[in-house]
Amino acid sequence: MAYTAGNLVNLVSAAPGRSIYRYDSTDDVDAVEAAGYFNNLDDDLNLQKGDLIIVIEWSGTVHGTGTIIGSTQLVVTNVISNTAAASPGNVNTAQAFIASGLVSSLL
Repeated sequence: MAYTAGNLVNLVSAAPGRSIYRYDSTDDVDAVEAAGYFNNLDDDLNLQKGDLIIVIEWSGTVHGTGTIIGSTQLVVTNVISNTAAASPGNVNTAQAFIASGLVSSLL
């Protein structure tokens, strides 16, 4: 499938690069990351490097009859701002995880 505009919500509105978003979809979370769903030009987004997107995968209708079957956190790693580039506006993301060493050092 493709990006659905109404399913991306800005949870913490901060300066670009410091915002936290939630994206609800029936698509597999890995497909959302790999397909390049988020595009600043096509979808009129203001995502910037450093923004966090929490992706929630639903088994059926989002917030309706579906249940949550998966989730992941994506961090925006690059935004192609050059309109002459091959894919202008594309937003590159990567899965964000806390290393176990960091967690254990906080305990």
